Amino acid sequence: MKYGIIKVATAVPTVKVADCVSNIKEIESLVVQAEGQGVEIIVFPELSVTGYTCQDLFRQQLLLDATENCVMQLLEFSRQLDIISIVGVPMAVGNLLLNCAIVIQRGKILGIVPKTFLPNYNEFYEKRWFASSQDLRDQDLRYAGHPVSITAAPQLFRTGDGILFGVEICEDVWAPTPPSNHLALAGADIIFNLSASDELIGKHDYLKDLLAQQSARTICGYVYSGAGFGESTQDVVYGGNALVYENGRLLAEGERFALKSQLVSAQIDVERLRGDRRGNTTFVNAQRRMMNEDIRISRAESAAMPHDFVLERKVNPHPFIPTNTNMQKSCEEIFNIQVMGLAKRILHTHAKTVVVGISGGLDSTLALLVCVKTFDKLKLDRKGIVGVTMPGFGTTGRTHNNAVSLMQSLGVDMREVNISKSVLQHFEDIGQNPDAHDVTYENAQARERTQILMDLANKLGGLVIGTGDLSELALGWATYNGDHMSMYAVNTSIPKTLIQYLVKFVAQTVDDESASTLYDIIATPISPELIPAGSDGSIQQKTEDLVGPYELHDFFLYHFLRNGFGPRKIFVLAKRAFGESLPPVEGVGRYDDETILHWLKTFCRRFFNQQFKRSCLPDGPKVGSVSLSPRGDWRMPTDAVVTLWLDEVEKLMPKKIDGEG
Repeated sequence: MKYGIIKVATAVPTVKVADCVSNIKEIESLVVQAEGQGVEIIVFPELSVTGYTCQDLFRQQLLLDATENCVMQLLEFSRQLDIISIVGVPMAVGNLLLNCAIVIQRGKILGIVPKTFLPNYNEFYEKRWFASSQDLRDQDLRYAGHPVSITAAPQLFRTGDGILFGVEICEDVWAPTPPSNHLALAGADIIFNLSASDELIGKHDYLKDLLAQQSARTICGYVYSGAGFGESTQDVVYGGNALVYENGRLLAEGERFALKSQLVSAQIDVERLRGDRRGNTTFVNAQRRMMNEDIRISRAESAAMPHDFVLERKVNPHPFIPTNTNMQKSCEEIFNIQVMGLAKRILHTHAKTVVVGISGGLDSTLALLVCVKTFDKLKLDRKGIVGVTMPGFGTTGRTHNNAVSLMQSLGVDMREVNISKSVLQHFEDIGQNPDAHDVTYENAQARERTQILMDLANKLGGLVIGTGDLSELALGWATYNGDHMSMYAVNTSIPKTLIQYLVKFVAQTVDDESASTLYDIIATPISPELIPAGSDGSIQQKTEDLVGPYELHDFFLYHFLRNGFGPRKIFVLAKRAFGESLPPVEGVGRYDDETILHWLKTFCRRFFNQQFKRSCLPDGPKVGSVSLSPRGDWRMPTDAVVTLWLDEVEKLMPKKIDGEG
């Protein structure tokens, strides 16, 4: 394991029913392949050494002896391999025949897990041959030449890297109280399931939903291996399901109904799972019931031959943008959250109007669209929306025209207040040189605009609607008590990358005139427009030139807040998502390592230094899983020290050679 990530595999070997020698050779072949790919734990289907469909042959001592001999062979075979293997066998224990999973590493049996819930309905007759773990008394015995103990108590296995995993068998996960519930609450990061579930119409989708829900409910990795080709088709067919989940998300899936053996691997982020559990008080409270439970923990050996780590997981470069297939539904849901939040505030305050500063940029555009949708839902006249454009020293013709065009096409009450004269008077009052384009020069304009909006709202009996977004809050890219302040902030938990997406979505649903304006707003460089435009009227102050690409900062923010990752791991993920050597993808920037680290350092520094602005945010609705509201998701002292995070970034920076700049 490295960066908290472990590589696992689910294998579906072709089998020959009751031919243990042939089956063990196929298992060994897949184990070698997996070990060569850096897999640390591999799981095989239920009763994979014999085949699941042996039926009354399970009562034959010859078959049981052959199984034991083949396990002995597998143990010897595994001595030189650096991988943990989980295989399924029938095992006689005294007067009981048990359906078991054997966990093997380097010639040793780490543990034996008997099946708990035996299906004995419809096409299943397991109780004809097998007993449940509930019928078992703890015993010590010899199996495959090794002294072992077998127990009905919950068992966990700890790898040399400290990862805990548990095992359940097929029907166990279909039960009302799966063993994996107890195993996860006892600390299992990953559950491995050896299965032999036959195929029926609609069953596969149900199975995937079941496994997704179980991995989500227990906040764990879930690795499933189902019996495949070669099992008897006397009455049923086995499709060979190979599935890997992580907290409800499907990471990898094999081919169903394949005629050849399959090996499906994936990397599970255990660090992320543990962070999710620590942050979920319901999960932590549920663990109380495990305090007095007898949990057996078997320790595996540390990896002797660590493989060079290569991140193979797909990493979404834009984690805030919904990735489901029904994008229209996702966008509508986001807007509905914003609209319902604003509608409640309007009705509660008996506001006659809402006042929005319209700059011709993305944030104010989204805020205006939310106001329009809210007024339409409340069946209010759009003229109650007062859009105010406030050109100043840096306003360009492009943004001003877009602001005016959008307000006109949407049918709101449009007003224009030029701030230049007021700001120049203010400069004179405080002795500010108007030719000095410093922070005072910029912030005075932002505060003048906010004053206009606040006073106008007082005059009209309305609310000032905030336009600032989550990305700006994270970086502190807002003027304190300027655009930082409002009476209700509808964009407060929506990052810049998502705002671009939402505006584009709306552009596809409105009239042609509004759509044309929206597309041009999307294409306009992001800027506060506080520095005078160029001689050709172009924007001179581009935000992303100053603080860095928003797609990088949104990526950093998501993994810093949502997953609690530090710079080292965020950098590894960012390289996978944005690396310069990766093939080009539409809408995704490509950056070299030095650029990623440069802006990662900027993110850490600004995030810590600007917390004071987040400590006094106006109200606004939470939309996604990440928010910076001090009343909800994020509480942080304004004087916290960033040294740990910056030091870790510095260690990742390429070392300068003497003589180099």
